[in-house]
Amino acid sequence: MNTKTQDTRQHILEVGYELVVNKGFTGVGLSELLRSADVPKGSFYHYFKSKEQFGEALIIAYFDHYQSRLDTLFIDNEESRYEQLMRYWYYWTEYNSQRCNASRCLVVKLAGEVSDLSEPMRQALLKGTRQLIDRLARCIEQGIARGELQVNDSQSTADLLYNLWIGASLLNKIRQDDVSLQQALRSTEQILQGHAPD
Repeated sequence: MNTKTQDTRQHILEVGYELVVNKGFTGVGLSELLRSADVPKGSFYHYFKSKEQFGEALIIAYFDHYQSRLDTLFIDNEESRYEQLMRYWYYWTEYNSQRCNASRCLVVKLAGEVSDLSEPMRQALLKGTRQLIDRLARCIEQGIARGELQVNDSQSTADLLYNLWIGASLLNKIRQDDVSLQQALRSTEQILQGHAPD
C-alpha cells in the first residue's frame, strides 16, 4: 500500500472514529461518513469491501493505537508498577469523563451494539480486549515480582479490573455522571494494595 493510499485509508478511519464514537456504528450512514471524510464512494470501496469491514478495520486500528499508548505508559522507568497502573486508570477516568462529555472508548460504545450484528466486529473487539487484559496482566506480574503490588494472580486481577472499568464506564454513560468511575478508581487502589474493596 503506497503512502497516499495509506493516508486516505487512515483519514477515513480517523473521521469514522469521531463519528462512530459520537453516534454509534449503526447511527452513522455511509453517505455521512463519505461526506465528512470528503472522499467519493468509489474510494471507500477501494479500501473497504463493506461498512462491516470498515467497522472491523476501525476496531483493529483503535486497539493498535491503544497498545502504542500503553507502550508509552508502561515503560521501564523509576515509577512503580502500581503508579503506572493507577496512572492508566486515571487516564481512563479522564478519557470517559461526563464532565468533559468525553466518552471516547470504542469498546464501551460498540460492545452491545455490534456484538450481535457482526461476528467479524465481535471477534475484533474480543481479540483487542484480550490483548489489553494480557498487557495489564504483564504489568501486574512485574509489580508482584518487585513487591510493589499485593495481589496473588496477575491474570485474574487484570480480568477483574478490566471488567470493573468496562462496567463502570457503561454506567457512567447511563447515569451521565462520574460516580461509577470514581468508585472504580477507589476499588482499583484497594485491590492493587491487597485490600478488599469497600
